[in-house]
Amino acid sequence: MRSKRGFTLIEVLVVLVILMGLAGIVTVNVVRHQSEARLKTARIQIRQLQLAVQLYQSEQGRIPTQQQGLDALVHPPTIAPVPARYPAEGYMESHRLPKDPWGAEFIYLEPGREGQPFEILSAGSDGELGGTGDAQDLSTADQ
Repeated sequence: MRSKRGFTLIEVLVVLVILMGLAGIVTVNVVRHQSEARLKTARIQIRQLQLAVQLYQSEQGRIPTQQQGLDALVHPPTIAPVPARYPAEGYMESHRLPKDPWGAEFIYLEPGREGQPFEILSAGSDGELGGTGDAQDLSTADQ
């Protein structure tokens, strides 16, 4: 008598179907959590930029103008009004502005859209104002 060793084709196919189902479930959960993580990261970055603008205001007596933009937080402005005393390290830990989690520049408005002195925005994953889900706009006005 011959002994059978190994698996039948049906057994191998059943295992492959189970593994593919598990991979699909894991992929969906990872993508969903990645989207949530990007939204949280953008909110944190906006808050850091907001605090840097407020520190700039407390030291310079005014917020950066629309023309100076957020770049005034990392480089001494060359557009009037030029600060008399600008710290060598700027107002951010790094000497460059962060990009939002989708790779776009943050938007700086002075004044803000709802009457606040300034507003910092990320347009979300689609890069355009308006949208829902991970394409929603994130703003200092929301915090």
